[in-house]
Amino acid sequence: MSIELSSLIYYPVKACRGHEVTAWNVERMGLELDRRLMIVTPEGEFLTQRQIAKLALITPVRKDDVLTLSAPNMDSIQIAIRTTGHSWPVNVWKSKGVQAIDQGDEAVEWLSDFLDTSVRLVHIADGYKRLVSQEYAVNEDDHTGFADGYPILLISEESLADLNSRLESPLPMNRFRPNIVVKGCNPYAEDTWNQIQIGDVKFAIVKPCARCEVTTIDKETLERKKEPLKTLGKYRKHALGAIFGQNVIPLSEGRLELGMSVEVVAESASQ
Repeated sequence: MSIELSSLIYYPVKACRGHEVTAWNVERMGLELDRRLMIVTPEGEFLTQRQIAKLALITPVRKDDVLTLSAPNMDSIQIAIRTTGHSWPVNVWKSKGVQAIDQGDEAVEWLSDFLDTSVRLVHIADGYKRLVSQEYAVNEDDHTGFADGYPILLISEESLADLNSRLESPLPMNRFRPNIVVKGCNPYAEDTWNQIQIGDVKFAIVKPCARCEVTTIDKETLERKKEPLKTLGKYRKHALGAIFGQNVIPLSEGRLELGMSVEVVAESASQ
């Protein structure tokens, strides 16, 4: 069975819409530019669709050091991204005091106006390493940006097809916000992989992804329902929760292109 890379998505701003690309660079921190920016409360607490579903309607486009933000019934704005200078601490889950660079009042005004609450936009400070959980790290310095916990999320098309076969209404892949989508394997084959290689880049598959209520939010209408968590809870139970997809750590850097072959270097049956 031949497995190949079928989709690449990076998310310029955590919790906002993703951007599909045909080729992209992989860094130790994850896909280049992926979730280096984040929306926070004025006190520096991270925000996601869990608290503000409208984040799903924001389309961020990043080109070099310019960020364009668009949303329904809003004029788009362009912001010059700052990655150095005076930093202040922000919190992402258990990561406290992550050093971040504020992106200025123009971003504040636009985002706060659209989201109907006071927020700020920050970029992870250049050179700062937010380490992943050492329980699942491969190397001591494995790190990520503002992703929930790990640099990359991987899902196979076959896993989604199997899930959709169990649902009354099929769901699109964007409900699960993956970075890497592959095809050509059995459903949930990714659960048994320990290490893969795509092109010159090697990846460690380190932890199943326990899914949360973000998957229940329609990314167009913002309607919340019980699926897919209700169904996943019936047949994808794990000590971590209802799982779907795998958290991945890049072991090397390089460039990925759609259609590249995915080689399973090592398997693990103990997921």
